[in-house]
Amino acid sequence: MARRRQIYEGKAKILYEGPEPGTLIQYFKDDATAFNAQKKGTINGKGVLNNRISEHIYTLLNLIGVPTHFIRRLNMREQLIRQVEIVPVEVMVRNVAAGTLSKRLGIEEGTQLPRTIIEYAYKSDELGDPMITDEHIAAFGWASQEEMHDIADLAIRVNDFLTGLFAGVGIRLVDFKLEFGRIWDNDYGRIILADEISPDCCRLWDMTSGEKLDKDRFRRDMGGEVEAYQEVARRLGLLPEGGETAVLDMDAHRKRRGK
Repeated sequence: MARRRQIYEGKAKILYEGPEPGTLIQYFKDDATAFNAQKKGTINGKGVLNNRISEHIYTLLNLIGVPTHFIRRLNMREQLIRQVEIVPVEVMVRNVAAGTLSKRLGIEEGTQLPRTIIEYAYKSDELGDPMITDEHIAAFGWASQEEMHDIADLAIRVNDFLTGLFAGVGIRLVDFKLEFGRIWDNDYGRIILADEISPDCCRLWDMTSGEKLDKDRFRRDMGGEVEAYQEVARRLGLLPEGGETAVLDMDAHRKRRGK
């Protein structure tokens, strides 16, 4: 496929003009960032793995009736997606205390929350994605009250599904980030799930060992990022069982690092 006009480049993906009106091509990069791009690096092969993992999850979500932008995977790094008007609100779904929630509220990381918590942030790299409330969203017109109800309902549906999906392969879904967009039918806008779902935007812990299988390994300089992403893909049935490139062995990894 000939390279098409670039529409947008983010920290982890590039969007290109699609082959048909209303479509885009989403390209997954190996670039890794953390702390609002203050830390930058590369995880070799991350884009390929995230493309496969996100394809798998979005295909399953489409099958259970969750509306998403995903149409099909094109190749190792690209997907065909619906073009949407992105709602400038990041949605964080938290099941277990971790990351900024633990720091803000002084809750020990790993504590099971009494109920799932949904938090919102204004999608702005320049401002560091500040936390916002429903009041901010309504006041500044980022989404209507009806749209926010749809977003919250979809976030809970996705959480219920993913919690079971990952638990079935021995992974604890700690928290994750979602983004949503509008697709238009004349004057009627409908909310659908956009962006990606991968170890880049989920905290995933091994249920037995507690090992982190996500981008926290990059954020916290733990190493083993490629092995962790591969392990998630392997457990989801996207990589063959066995073989050095498909097995996470953190004990061996720690020995190599002298820890």
